[in-house]
Amino acid sequence: MSFREESYYKPKKDYSQISTKGIDVSQDTLEDLKNLWRKTIQDGLHGICFSMYEDGQKPGDDISMAQVERRVKILKPYVGAIRSFSCTEGNEFVPVAAKKHGLRTLVGAWLGDDKEENEKEIEGLIALAKAGHVDVAAVGNEVLYRDDLTLEELIGYMKRVKEALAGLNIPIGYVDAYYEFSRHPIIVEHSDIILANLYPYWEGCPIDYSLGHMQAMYGEVVDSAQGKPIIITETGWPSQGGGLRGAIASKKAAMKYFIDTMRWTKENDIPNFYFSSFDESWKVGAEGDVGAYWGLWDKHEKLKF
Repeated sequence: MSFREESYYKPKKDYSQISTKGIDVSQDTLEDLKNLWRKTIQDGLHGICFSMYEDGQKPGDDISMAQVERRVKILKPYVGAIRSFSCTEGNEFVPVAAKKHGLRTLVGAWLGDDKEENEKEIEGLIALAKAGHVDVAAVGNEVLYRDDLTLEELIGYMKRVKEALAGLNIPIGYVDAYYEFSRHPIIVEHSDIILANLYPYWEGCPIDYSLGHMQAMYGEVVDSAQGKPIIITETGWPSQGGGLRGAIASKKAAMKYFIDTMRWTKENDIPNFYFSSFDESWKVGAEGDVGAYWGLWDKHEKLKF
């Protein structure tokens, strides 16, 4: 078992924000923007969402520890923490490899409408936590958004994990879109930490207004959080693949969004797991073509810009 004297993520006394202005890219060349993007990523990220799959792989495939560790080592110079989404099919290697290389972890149990699979995920999360591989435990990801579980079922899983980890001082929470916490205060009541996804892109927001829109999203989470610590568990912008209303996927937009997000979260000391690490081809489909282009690294594991 792994005991921690104090949690890495602490509540804030207040959530007042420094107003961060987004960069103006209208006069910058693409090369200027690339240079600033490179400097921003070299300055380091609080955390990043881990992308498991190479070309030809997809969820359901068993991924090796060697593949996971290779990718963790690519990310290590740039990030302080890694977020994983599941505790089965090789995903359980992500926090093990991250801890091996001195990184913090936000570890998720992937829950859905298959109760047997949910059991494997919950037991996997508990085992990883007791083995010392988990800094924050996420019980489910967007199950309410997908309508995979009832609210009562979700709370039951959260209670179960919290009871199993009693005494370890590992905060538990549930990941979903920012507005779910105001819609369901009971989730906040059963969470130690609020884990919110913020995507101006998926709300059709033009890139020029995206930083302000994300700040407003975050403000809604603050209003719902009951003073508990907050982590932005996902935010990002695709580099190609089309668009959604006013939100257009492009290289310039993806670079601007990353730079603006890093500036704002660092100035306000907001923990943020950027989405995502590597492009993943399997995501073309449900999300449209943009699904394959959210990475800071391309599918060949090279920095994109």
